[in-house]
Amino acid sequence: MPEVLLGLDVTEIAARLNAELPPFRARQIYDAIYRQGSERLAEVTTLPAGLRRDLEAGFSVGRPRLRRRFESMDGTRRYLLELGDGRTVEAVLMPETSRDTICISTQIGCPLDCKFCLTALLGLERNLTAGEIVGQVLAVARDNGLSPLDRRVNVVMMGMGEPLLNLPGVLKATRLLTDARGVGLSPRRITLSTAGIIPKMAELGREPVRPKLAVSLNASTEEQRRELMPVTRKYPLAGLIEACRAYPLRAWESLTFEYVLLRGVNDTDADARRVVRLIAGLKCKLNLIAHNPGQGIPFESPPPERVASFQAIVRRSLPCFVRKPRGRDIYAACGQLKRLTAISPEASPAATFPAPHPPGPSVLPPSRRSA
Repeated sequence: MPEVLLGLDVTEIAARLNAELPPFRARQIYDAIYRQGSERLAEVTTLPAGLRRDLEAGFSVGRPRLRRRFESMDGTRRYLLELGDGRTVEAVLMPETSRDTICISTQIGCPLDCKFCLTALLGLERNLTAGEIVGQVLAVARDNGLSPLDRRVNVVMMGMGEPLLNLPGVLKATRLLTDARGVGLSPRRITLSTAGIIPKMAELGREPVRPKLAVSLNASTEEQRRELMPVTRKYPLAGLIEACRAYPLRAWESLTFEYVLLRGVNDTDADARRVVRLIAGLKCKLNLIAHNPGQGIPFESPPPERVASFQAIVRRSLPCFVRKPRGRDIYAACGQLKRLTAISPEASPAATFPAPHPPGPSVLPPSRRSA
């Protein structure tokens, strides 16, 4: 099997090449893989033809292979990418007028079992390597003719998996993505979303090169969050908020909190007021996400007027935005990634939003609900 170069830095590439080759050859290969987006070493025309043939015999770039691409009515694209061992992972492109956002995965599946997320139904297969994480960005960028040097490209680690449970891979991928000699993304353009792995948050904060931090909150009380996000049993809500207060923000940075609104569960005006009290005094903003439905998930989206009421209460105290749902018709929206290879019109969740409906009973037992 050829040795994969994607995921290695310049020094590591040089160490694997023939010792007789001059050091600038490693820099040429690094530039070709990360800056030029070459998929094969045979494409690296800055190298002599004979050297390219020799390298092809022992090395490969190792870019994920496009298995399927799904196109949404709103322009979103969901990618099913095949890795070197035959497993698959998903990435999503969300194009906008002024920028493009690439949502990537950090694990195959996810171990956290959040009750409103389709990815949780997969469980965890394994962590992704740094090369497999970077490879998603390169594959999606190449397929869409994107270059971080030409226009604003954002990368969000909000796909499959809990990034902080794969912190070494995530950090190395971030260093590769932000290297000015390579992909060249600004650290301000990369965001990592966590369910709240408290010790790893502190570890992340000590790193000089790291993504921005987003925290998936999704509840206004300890009991409510334990029901929705079992990770809360190990890392309680109060401890998570304290970890957020202790997190060392850079001068230009603020925390992002994400809140998935579930009809009749965590979407009341009382919930909104409790959320404000929870994160009061933090340099932060709150993103609201109306639940994206999926088969096997026992929750519904709240009606638009309920989302608007929640937002209005929070906005009196801190910045609060409603994240526009993207790619629901192809299962590309937040919480919907499950490596689906077929989308039937009758199973598509796209039509379930934003049709208004009255609030229904909570799926949580009465003892678990707070006034």
